Amino acid sequence: MEGIQIRPLNKKDRGWLKQFMVDAWGAEKVVSRGIVHEAWLLPGFTASIGGDLAGIVTYNIQDDQCEIVTLDSMIENSGAARANIQAVIDAARSEGCKRLWLITTNDNIHAIRYYQKRGFTIAAIHCNAIEHSRKLKPQIPHIGMEGIPIRDEIEFEMML
Repeated sequence: MEGIQIRPLNKKDRGWLKQFMVDAWGAEKVVSRGIVHEAWLLPGFTASIGGDLAGIVTYNIQDDQCEIVTLDSMIENSGAARANIQAVIDAARSEGCKRLWLITTNDNIHAIRYYQKRGFTIAAIHCNAIEHSRKLKPQIPHIGMEGIPIRDEIEFEMML
């Protein structure tokens, strides 16, 4: 991950991050496991390469668990996502977390493959969970990547 600069999100980032969330996620809020997150207000990190933004991650710590709420990579295969995940792992460990987890949807085949390669395991499949999520965030589309209907939440975890 040479050449990648990681820094924590700060107050100056919140304005552009809110707009980024709207552009990337359809709204400034993200829903996981029935919880609405104002992701642009959460702690997180940016990864830059040569001064260019390469990735963003946001997370939420509750008790001894840390959820990666959003993970975005602007430069694919650059190592930015991996560096941001490592930054969250380090932050979670420093806060005494025992478990790192995240949710992706059943249509996100790229993410499902990516997380497993990075040491995450499938902890649960929450069938038809997106039906409830759409009540909290109607912007969630019905058809996702590669024409796959979006229905389920897949929960990945990594024990710390």
